[in-house]
Amino acid sequence: MFDTNIYTLLMQDVSNHLKILSDMGCDDLDCDAENLARLNRWGSYDFKAKETLETILNELGECSRCILCKSRKTIVFGSGNPSASVVFIGDFPGHDEDLSGQPFAGDSGELFTKILQAMNLARDNVYLSNILKCMPADNHKVTSIEINTCLPFLKRQLDIINPKIICTLGTIATQSILGLNKTIDSLRGRFYDYNGIMLMPTYHPLFILRNPVYKRQVWNDMQMIMKQL
Repeated sequence: MFDTNIYTLLMQDVSNHLKILSDMGCDDLDCDAENLARLNRWGSYDFKAKETLETILNELGECSRCILCKSRKTIVFGSGNPSASVVFIGDFPGHDEDLSGQPFAGDSGELFTKILQAMNLARDNVYLSNILKCMPADNHKVTSIEINTCLPFLKRQLDIINPKIICTLGTIATQSILGLNKTIDSLRGRFYDYNGIMLMPTYHPLFILRNPVYKRQVWNDMQMIMKQL
């Protein structure tokens, strides 16, 4: 394994040796102050391990950072292609997701899969996640404490994946990512900027199951995404 301490000491030794040669008047080597300073910068380089989705998952562990740990069976971290061009983000896991450990499961998940197929996409070439990684208890109203506890992990996931497009599905997902306290009705239908990434808000598949009249609006939003792919 690469030892960064040894590398730092080596660069310091090289720099010191070249400095001595320079002081002795050696002109066969480029020992000017600029190159010596460059060597010192190399020796002080901050070698940080590149963060991956797996490192975030390991950091979560058996998360007990908020009250939702008491109502969940499974942490629903996310699934799909870690290099996806499109990331879909829902509000929070339901019972089906809690049992399977997969985002967008059950009846709403089946509808979502059909939407992906209509877009010529599949679950294994996009990335799926939620604002919250744990299922809230029945009739529990999600609080800002829970959102603010979980959201930093999701944002780190997005930093790693670095997709071309994010699609937020639902009010909580959209408001949390954009930081806007507006209704999904007023936010959907256009792209927003999230750290240089195009973000399209739309309705959650569960909402569509309960309110089929909104299918057309969702499809319009998906078509706007398709034009950017």
